[in-house]
Amino acid sequence: MGTTYIIDGKDFGSRLAKKGYMGALSNLRVLDLTQVLAGPYCTMLLADMGADVVKIERPGGDLIRSNPPYVDDAEEEAYGGYFQSVNRGKRSIELDFTDEEDRADFLSLVEEADIVIENYRAGTMEKYDLGYETLREHNPQLIYSSIRGFGDPRTGETDRQGQPSFDLIAQALGGVMEITGPADGPPMKVGPGIGDLFTATLNCIGTLAALYHRERTGEGQYVDTGMYDSMLSMTERAIYQQSYTGEPPTRQGNSHPTLFPYNAFETADGYAVIAAFGTNHWTELCAAMDREDLAESYPTAADRLEHREQLRAEIASWIGELTNDELVATLEGRVPVAPVQNTEDIFDDPHVRARDMLVPVEQPGADTEVEIAGTPIKMTETPPKPRGRAPLLDEHREEILGDEADAETTADD
Repeated sequence: MGTTYIIDGKDFGSRLAKKGYMGALSNLRVLDLTQVLAGPYCTMLLADMGADVVKIERPGGDLIRSNPPYVDDAEEEAYGGYFQSVNRGKRSIELDFTDEEDRADFLSLVEEADIVIENYRAGTMEKYDLGYETLREHNPQLIYSSIRGFGDPRTGETDRQGQPSFDLIAQALGGVMEITGPADGPPMKVGPGIGDLFTATLNCIGTLAALYHRERTGEGQYVDTGMYDSMLSMTERAIYQQSYTGEPPTRQGNSHPTLFPYNAFETADGYAVIAAFGTNHWTELCAAMDREDLAESYPTAADRLEHREQLRAEIASWIGELTNDELVATLEGRVPVAPVQNTEDIFDDPHVRARDMLVPVEQPGADTEVEIAGTPIKMTETPPKPRGRAPLLDEHREEILGDEADAETTADD
């Protein structure tokens, strides 16, 4: 396994290369038992980097296959944008773990796999006698990776394990909502599903670290990433503030607790943000405002933070007379500034196109392609990229199980 393309005598690497899957991880086979968002996002990252990701779906498929939006709201479209976005470049097989033959097929796949990733509740795989300990007997070098709301008992047992969890739950428990939103408003969740996405990204990092360890030692292991744990890691600022001050931080809108100016401001035609907390940027901002007196009166970061409300009013008054374009033209290159963009703005931004951050893919059942977010991981020799549309349910059954038969024949030869 590892960097060679020959895996226990079976040439997976060349097979993937012929199918256009070359990338940094093209020698890896990932069995993806995940659904909805956190797990699929993790395995999507691996697929973008070239791994052969086999999505093993329960009867009826991933819960979000039917979630909108659709291109034409047409029933013949195979799946919606949600599923397409985080399952691109994978292969699909439908297995029922209550069926003995399907469990046997799964175990045959495990024997040739590098990684198994699942995001069931703790104890679910054990119900089918397919937990880590069982799979390790079939493949001692296996990396078994789980994403759960509250982690797995193997790495630290708590009373919360076994409870269902979603992004909203993780954001609430992990402190994210308490520090998000207007100072005079209720707690708010962050727009994107960071409880899922950040956890998935950390799980991907942990899985790759386990693979590196296996490369050096030949040892497989269990990787566990909990959503609650991940949100605590993400709210690191609130954690150290509580420890240092003894007071729980709370909401303060778009401002920063220790930096100023670091705010969103209303312009004549929208909103923009400025991050001018450094003295060099503060001096440039004051010069652009023709208010050098402010730079002289508040020369230090501590001065500016102490008088933030007064200074914010001065800045807001100046910015309110300018359009977004005028503000950016005035400050760009001198002070960190940006308009608050919506997705139409993003689609029109040439930077986004130049960075390949919008990728066209086929939408089965529609007469047009759709665009999904590209990969932000850029590499010079093995550039990651979305490798085609998301799979139809059970689309690759014959191909995947046929691969195993071919691999066994090769090994026998």
